[in-house]
Amino acid sequence: MVKPHSALSDLDIHLFREGRHLRLFDKLGAFPVVLDGVTGTYFAIWAPGVEEVSVLCDHNYWSPGSDCLLPRADGSGIWEGFIPGFGVDTSYKYGIRKDFGGGVLEKGDPMARLWEAPPRTASVVYHDAYVWNDADWMTSRAGRQTHSHPMSIYEVHLGSWRRNPEQGNRSLFYRELAIELTDYVRDMGYTHVELMPVMEHPFFGSWGYQITGYYAPSSRFGSPADFKYLIDQLHQAGIGVILDWVPSHFPADAHGLAAFTGDRLYEYPDPRKGYQPDWNSLIFDYGRPEVRSFLLSNALFWLEEFHADGLRVDAVSSMLYLDYSRSEGQWLPNRYGGNEHLEAVSFLRELNSEVYGRVEGVQMIAEESTSWPAVTKPVDHGGLGFGYKWMMGWMHDTLSYFKENPLYRSYHQDKLTFGLMYAFSEQFVLALSHDEVVHGKASLLGKMPGDAWQMFANLRLLFGFQFAHPGAKLHFMGAEMGQMSEWNHDSSLPWHLLSDSPNRGIQNMMRRLNTLYRTEPALYALQYNERGFQWVDGTDRSQSVLIFLRRDATERPVVVVGHFIPTVVEGYRIGVPVAGVYEEILNSDHPDFGGSGVLNEQELHSEPIPYQGMPFSLMLTLPPLGIVYLKPKAPVEIEKTSGAAKRAASAIHPNRKKKER
Repeated sequence: MVKPHSALSDLDIHLFREGRHLRLFDKLGAFPVVLDGVTGTYFAIWAPGVEEVSVLCDHNYWSPGSDCLLPRADGSGIWEGFIPGFGVDTSYKYGIRKDFGGGVLEKGDPMARLWEAPPRTASVVYHDAYVWNDADWMTSRAGRQTHSHPMSIYEVHLGSWRRNPEQGNRSLFYRELAIELTDYVRDMGYTHVELMPVMEHPFFGSWGYQITGYYAPSSRFGSPADFKYLIDQLHQAGIGVILDWVPSHFPADAHGLAAFTGDRLYEYPDPRKGYQPDWNSLIFDYGRPEVRSFLLSNALFWLEEFHADGLRVDAVSSMLYLDYSRSEGQWLPNRYGGNEHLEAVSFLRELNSEVYGRVEGVQMIAEESTSWPAVTKPVDHGGLGFGYKWMMGWMHDTLSYFKENPLYRSYHQDKLTFGLMYAFSEQFVLALSHDEVVHGKASLLGKMPGDAWQMFANLRLLFGFQFAHPGAKLHFMGAEMGQMSEWNHDSSLPWHLLSDSPNRGIQNMMRRLNTLYRTEPALYALQYNERGFQWVDGTDRSQSVLIFLRRDATERPVVVVGHFIPTVVEGYRIGVPVAGVYEEILNSDHPDFGGSGVLNEQELHSEPIPYQGMPFSLMLTLPPLGIVYLKPKAPVEIEKTSGAAKRAASAIHPNRKKKER
């Protein structure tokens, strides 16, 4: 045993024990070094209250006690040491003996940068010197990721996006994805990808949400350097990368964080606070300073070391409430007798404050499904400090509406309009995520009523409504091609569907929606400001029509007309805010999208006839189960409505409907 060469300073120990160490990944773990001409690895691990910590590997035949670390004398619980002969690519675990009369726990390294590919569970000594080539993206990122810019997110499970059938149907590797995924996302026009957890996880069927290796991308798909290459290529293509991050719970695998020293170290000791029944997993002890340092450092690790552009924080609701998924008597109230998890709230506020204060241009996104107030308000204004929050209420209400038979939709129109009552209370992401297409819920297409034509028309209508609604957008992979089956993590997406016209039409429309969203400021510039939205008419329940405006700072709004039943309506008058010639910039019934071709191809001239509270109006044809975006070709000064025009408006015939599709 060579005398330890400590990388930890007194300041490091102080910050660690205060819960304020933000770069723990530089201090704990396994670091290949040369000490006095001897090649080896410096190890450091937090394991308080034990009698022995040794490093197990092939070199010592995985024998406990052969290569022991030494405890620091400062009471921090950190064990460290330099072991010669250990080099890069050496697999290892820690042998932890709580007392000399007991057995040895074999644990992976919580700070490992690489793990063996599952089902093997050892950590691996790793070092890379990756050279990034995304400087242009990184310097411009802060300007690209503001709330006044479009954010259209493609959510991806790397293991099942596309597979290689010629090699046993294996998942693509990071470097293959760097080409294929990047090209596809760029072609489709999404601004961001969101990757379901890439951190190492033993059970593939957990989709990455049961993490054992918090500091390592999964070795299933390649090395950490390979994963950096994937992010680098996405950045060079102008695509942002959001990583799903799970500080809410961790699995009970024997080689992981659970009961790490024989005692509950990372989790709360009392299962009424430390056990998550929904996922049969354990809850981090947010009140323990060392655990806070571990988690805060981990968030910054992915943002700084891997150039991630944001973190989508999973299961925030489960963190905020002590009684989440628990019955009376199964949870512990806080010191005031309430159900708010005060330590978790404090952690989340500190997390967001540190991230936004230290990493320029990134965004933090909360998956939060309750009415917890001020999730996206700044910490110094009493909020949690996130940049975005998933709009779960909009998702639930909208999908519930679309499942309705169109014959009865007139009774449920409030499900589409209610979200606008609170759309500007937070910075929302309209998410149609993986959770909505699994466990018997059916795919998005499979939720739609009617015959095959109506199902595809409904799906196009859903996407058109989503992109017209204020807020960022998110789709789970497969939705953009009209996948009929539920998502299966063990299979590739059904790419063969794109040989069929209806599915290819869905993809074409999604591409068009992304283009419009990125290029029409009215659809994004004021998406978190009430001035960016205005109702024209949300009351035509009999024909299931909604009409509203999306605005930016100019006088050229986008007029949105949604028709949610399968009829064609000719001569439908709508109010418009400015005079001029309007053009149809999107019609979901276009043949290119798989529609029946009920279009407004001619120029639409406004008339000086006030209608629906607007000073002008025009006539158009409503497609069946369709949505239309209109835009004035040039701004025209709004004229005062004449008395004759008002009299003409009073004589307008009621909007009438025609044949059913």
